[in-house]
Amino acid sequence: MESVRANAQRVYHRLTQPLSNLLMRWGVTPNLITSLGAAIVVLSAVAFATGWIRLGGGLLVLSGVIDTLDGQVARSSGQATRFGAFYDSTLDRVGDGATFIGIAVYLLTTPGIHLPVAGVVFCMLAVLFSLLVSYARARAEGLGVECKVGVIQRAERILLLGGPTLLAGPGPDGRLLLGIVALLALGSAVTVGQRFHHVYRVTAADRG
Repeated sequence: MESVRANAQRVYHRLTQPLSNLLMRWGVTPNLITSLGAAIVVLSAVAFATGWIRLGGGLLVLSGVIDTLDGQVARSSGQATRFGAFYDSTLDRVGDGATFIGIAVYLLTTPGIHLPVAGVVFCMLAVLFSLLVSYARARAEGLGVECKVGVIQRAERILLLGGPTLLAGPGPDGRLLLGIVALLALGSAVTVGQRFHHVYRVTAADRG
């Protein structure tokens, strides 16, 4: 799984490198790119909340593309800073929360939605576990343990939510959207468990 993800990332970075080079020539800073990506993901959340599901999905995918460019520009231009990394990570968490809040508003306020209360609960769980996925990695790496394992990371959340909703909308009675959110909540919970187990295994020597 990790090798497949790494290979996909390398191919993606090669494809987007010309765009990164263009942004550098224009003098666009990494933090400006980060801010633009965050603004777009918030607009995506508003679109989800107001029932423009295809638009929300498209904006979410676009925000994911932009989110990768800030790191590429920072590394290629020598502008990588600790504040930039902090800023990017913090706004990513804002985006995660805003997305699922927007979906919860849609599921709860739109007539005819299948199991709206369950959908809101799944949105809350998705927010919780997506934040825990990120926290587990940050805390582990703060202790000197690399922790990128797991089936559902941010890229997967964006693709699994943005792609289907862009192509198919919410589905009949919102069932497609509800199913995706439930899948992301479950997958993120599994990822938290995988990271917990990884850190436990790696630090086994600390326990004697």
